[in-house]
Amino acid sequence: MLKNIPVALSPELLKVLDEMGHGDEIVIGDGNFPSGNLGPKVIRADGLGGKEILDAILTVIPLDTYAPSNFMLMETTNGDPTPTIWKEYEDIANQHDPNVHIEKIERYAFYERAKKAYAIVQTSETAIYANIILKKGVVHK
Repeated sequence: MLKNIPVALSPELLKVLDEMGHGDEIVIGDGNFPSGNLGPKVIRADGLGGKEILDAILTVIPLDTYAPSNFMLMETTNGDPTPTIWKEYEDIANQHDPNVHIEKIERYAFYERAKKAYAIVQTSETAIYANIILKKGVVHK
């Protein structure tokens, strides 16, 4: 057993986060995200929401401070309203890292970028447009 590891991080997810290098990206997908057909390794986080997983992941990895964007959201379509979860995601990210650079990516461009991610975490999040791509930074002592 390890200490100070958030319980939301499964052994499989911890392993993946540790394997990732600087600049690698990981997707946090909501319950509707089509993770199974995009290609990268899928890590199930059944019963957990996006906020829990985001908070847990940012406890153990930094965001890439050299990238123009290190926190990407799936843009809404067809005039859908801005999801309230986005503000909650931003607040969580800012609690962990003052260098959060948020970018919104068009839906299908988001899927294409997700195909190149290191892994996808499939959550049970019920909020729509609750998908994020995080770019991992350098771990400093």
